[in-house]
Amino acid sequence: MSQKIFIKTFGCQMNEYDSNRIFDSVKKIGFDKTEHYEDANCYLLNTCHIRDKAKEKVYHEIGRVKKKFRFKKKPLVIIAGCVAQAENEEMLKREPYIDLVIGPQSYHKINDTILSHIEKKKKIEETEFDAISKFEYLSNIKNEAGKVSSFLTIQEGCDKFCHFCVVPYTRGPEYSRPFKQILDEAKYLVDNGAREIILLGQNVNAYDSEGFRLSDLILNIEKLPEIKRVRYTTSHPKDMTEDLIEIYKTSKKLMPLVHLPVQSGSNKILKSMNRKHTIEEYLSTFDKLKEINPKIEFSSDFIIAYPGEEDQDFTDTFKLIKRVKFINSYSFIFSPRPGTVAENLDLIEKKISTQRLEKIQNILFENQIKMNKSLEDKVVEVLVENLTDDKSKAFGRSEYMTSVIFNGKMSDIGKIVKVKIKESNRNTLFGEIVTHSDKKVA
Repeated sequence: MSQKIFIKTFGCQMNEYDSNRIFDSVKKIGFDKTEHYEDANCYLLNTCHIRDKAKEKVYHEIGRVKKKFRFKKKPLVIIAGCVAQAENEEMLKREPYIDLVIGPQSYHKINDTILSHIEKKKKIEETEFDAISKFEYLSNIKNEAGKVSSFLTIQEGCDKFCHFCVVPYTRGPEYSRPFKQILDEAKYLVDNGAREIILLGQNVNAYDSEGFRLSDLILNIEKLPEIKRVRYTTSHPKDMTEDLIEIYKTSKKLMPLVHLPVQSGSNKILKSMNRKHTIEEYLSTFDKLKEINPKIEFSSDFIIAYPGEEDQDFTDTFKLIKRVKFINSYSFIFSPRPGTVAENLDLIEKKISTQRLEKIQNILFENQIKMNKSLEDKVVEVLVENLTDDKSKAFGRSEYMTSVIFNGKMSDIGKIVKVKIKESNRNTLFGEIVTHSDKKVA
């Protein structure tokens, strides 16, 4: 009798990729996936340490599972991901209900770890940094994601050591996967239905393996005839190299949305954050890309009320947003992460922080709404990903990653279709299909 595993994922796209690959692995030892955690023999929580109270969310989830299984046989409980890496053995001590703790660089050991626990009934913690072994192992297991838009991790870890960030401590140093290994996985994803590939990395544009850069990967992946679109995330401004900027002139399938986190519009705050870039350098990249293709738009991340942020620093951030007109961004108030340089810095008063965030979000949301409003009564090209839950409409995304809902059908999935936009809100475009086209998108 096969076992059932329920996987819940918090956080970034890389965690989504990891969760898919974890399942690809545990299938080999007899696990089927279930979407209902109460039916699971194994409950796996893939965690993220970026947002506030990440650790407490884990214990809240475990409490929910304990309550559900109070009168049933306890499932095997596994905590994976960045909180697992940061807390490791402490989690096993604090919450006896947890059986296994596995860090993000130890997923190649997950099958052996599960089997060992089943045999010996011993709690296990695996949190060594071993990205090479991890990806060598995963390269021998087919990526069964089976989605029109598929994630593909090409780089992990970070050497930047921004003072607010836990990634260097939870994902380890920067590691770039071998070029051929990535292309082989891309080809398999295509065979499995992928028509868009999103290249992932904590510092994806720092990719550097055997002399190959991110630009080389993009140009090679877009040679696959079935691939219609290529994207990458998340980038660091310091690694927006000239070769990467230049491929926006020649690439036929690289989408014109650049997600480039700036974090603050103040050079003083950027220096305090140890971001290693200036606003002048950021705007230089922006201007170069806009000159290459005026259709290129930017999205970003902002940390508001970082310790030491004064009124002028906040004003500088506001000015930057007005200058660049980011069309889709994430913004949140600074919250200290354990183990980082910024952990013990003096926080800005909550009332001021909240007011600043509200002001920033108002202008960011206004930009989103204006961008979407500008597309009404126009035709956009949409890569169709699936049908809506009630099967009455089709769902896809525009070149700028905006959700589009329209009157498509099952046979449209995996194709690029033309949709005339009738209405919009901040997050979604609504329209009607005009015609079908497999035309490549610049």
